Amino acid sequence: MYQTIVLEKRDGVAKLTLNRPDRLNSFNVQMHEEMHAALDDIATDGETRCLLLTGAGRGFCAGQDLNDRAVSADQAAPDLGMSVEKFYNPLIRRLTNLKMPVICALNGVAAGAGASVVMACDIVIAARSSSFILSFAKVGLVPDSGSSWHFARAIGLPRAKAMAMLGNKVKAEQAEQWGLIYQVVDDDALIDEAGKMAGYLATQPTEALANIKELVHTSFDYALNEQLERERKAMQHLGRSDDYREGVAAFIEKREPQFKGK
Repeated sequence: MYQTIVLEKRDGVAKLTLNRPDRLNSFNVQMHEEMHAALDDIATDGETRCLLLTGAGRGFCAGQDLNDRAVSADQAAPDLGMSVEKFYNPLIRRLTNLKMPVICALNGVAAGAGASVVMACDIVIAARSSSFILSFAKVGLVPDSGSSWHFARAIGLPRAKAMAMLGNKVKAEQAEQWGLIYQVVDDDALIDEAGKMAGYLATQPTEALANIKELVHTSFDYALNEQLERERKAMQHLGRSDDYREGVAAFIEKREPQFKGK
């Protein structure tokens, strides 16, 4: 069905692998279209409760495939703003707003928009050999696809500006120390560790996790009193859920809860 990605589903987990390893999984139009279709499927299948995102081969994603963007001196300049609005912005919105946890198993390099995709995920587990490169300035551009938003919030303005202006490689262990990612593991343990986490989250109260995502993602946009009210409304809503009833019952009965994601 797909040519540039691989989608596998098992036990409530959808594993989506970027699959253009000969191009370091860089994005072309077909990959964007297939990602869009896959995320539609995942969001509506009624079974998936966690998404695991990774890349095939030796790198996660090198960003935009520049072979699709080569411009000679006698050609009209492409409208990169249109490309961002049509392809990248919808992808980042979909990952950020997906009503379930999104885990990134970061293998190899995440460059340009590839780094943006990583930061749109909820939890990042990185192979020790992996790295980030905000490479936009090296081709005369600015960080897009949410990079200027996510990186500034994760590591602060000084480091975010330095990464974007210098375009230097930041290795996984440095990224972990800065708070850019959640965890670094040995390369050969990456998929196993990420799979275990995805499997666990797929058994948890999915609606509550989706509300956590929404509250945390937007927390910088609200004053404290406004955020307190948003938390109250979420608690009011979730207190009526089947998973809350099950969680309390399991606690009282001293057993493991059996959440259904409802």
